[in-house]
Amino acid sequence: MSDRSVRVEIAPVWAFQRNNPQERLEITLGLLSDIRNTGKLSEAAARAGMSYRHAWNLLIKWSDFFGSPLVERKQGSGTSLTPFGDKLVWAAERLEARLRPLLQNLAQELQTEVNQTLASGRLELRVRASHGFAVPKLRELLAKNGDSSVDFRYVSNSNSLVSMVENTCDLAGMHLPQGELRARTLAMTRGWLDPEKHRVISFVTREIGMIVGKGNPLGITHCQDLLQPGVRFVNRDPDSGTRILFDQLLTQHQIQGAAIQGYNHSEFTHAAVAAYVASGFADAAFGVEAAARQFGLDFVPVLTEDYVFLCHSHILDHPAMERVLSVMRSAEFASAISALPGYQVKVPGTVKTIREVFRARA
Repeated sequence: MSDRSVRVEIAPVWAFQRNNPQERLEITLGLLSDIRNTGKLSEAAARAGMSYRHAWNLLIKWSDFFGSPLVERKQGSGTSLTPFGDKLVWAAERLEARLRPLLQNLAQELQTEVNQTLASGRLELRVRASHGFAVPKLRELLAKNGDSSVDFRYVSNSNSLVSMVENTCDLAGMHLPQGELRARTLAMTRGWLDPEKHRVISFVTREIGMIVGKGNPLGITHCQDLLQPGVRFVNRDPDSGTRILFDQLLTQHQIQGAAIQGYNHSEFTHAAVAAYVASGFADAAFGVEAAARQFGLDFVPVLTEDYVFLCHSHILDHPAMERVLSVMRSAEFASAISALPGYQVKVPGTVKTIREVFRARA
């Protein structure tokens, strides 16, 4: 790939203002997060590349700004966050979980426009898929190999399929639950896919289920338990494949969504619903195990889901597609996926026909 190709990153800025010019909090938020994880200001300062004294002065500065201490030190027990400091960190993590895929989409849009104007800039493959954990890993490995010609955009399950059928993308991500609900999902694709023109590329399998608090204090194991009085739920956005799957489960068990407290409150990603539970604003969510473990939560598996890509058969011989398949089939990709809780590789990069995949009741 040409060295003139550029990559774009967009990140949120935390800024607070009273009577003085705005003050930015990102560095201090990083300190607070590391203190929460390690219990040691010295380790947090070292990770931030600053002296202990400078780190402590930053914490004092922001404690004075807010009029409330962010941390407390106890003899022999290290440094811990105050309730206010903890609230700031959880707010930052919820914001990150909510905004990351949206900001990545915007960054990709700008990156594509910039590179297409460069003499050496190339855009060769368009990928539309939902934002989980495996697709970003694929994206990271392609970028690591210097490949900026693949345009990744995070969209809902149904939108990715429509994009491929309408030729506005080349690779479309799709969730296929194993077991009884598979037939319902496949029925939704009827009329959209042509067995002669389209192909299925194996990618990963993942465990999906109930994301609950540490120790599962309310004993939530399935969607029926969400009907218990006082149980607060946080849902995925209505267009997401996970929301569609959850609604199919409710229908299977004859449960009305309106009967679940929090059913209409939705977040855009698996990480966002997990962060919401971890912050104490909800007792349960429906999502992937990797999101639960990311925030130190417990997970109750409900079903296994195959995540595949759909494409037009003619794109398979394209050089950019060959690079993507090469990364999918690599030991590095397998290693990265095996490190994600609840994820496994399932002959990634294997190309199959529509009939081979859609007639199976996996």
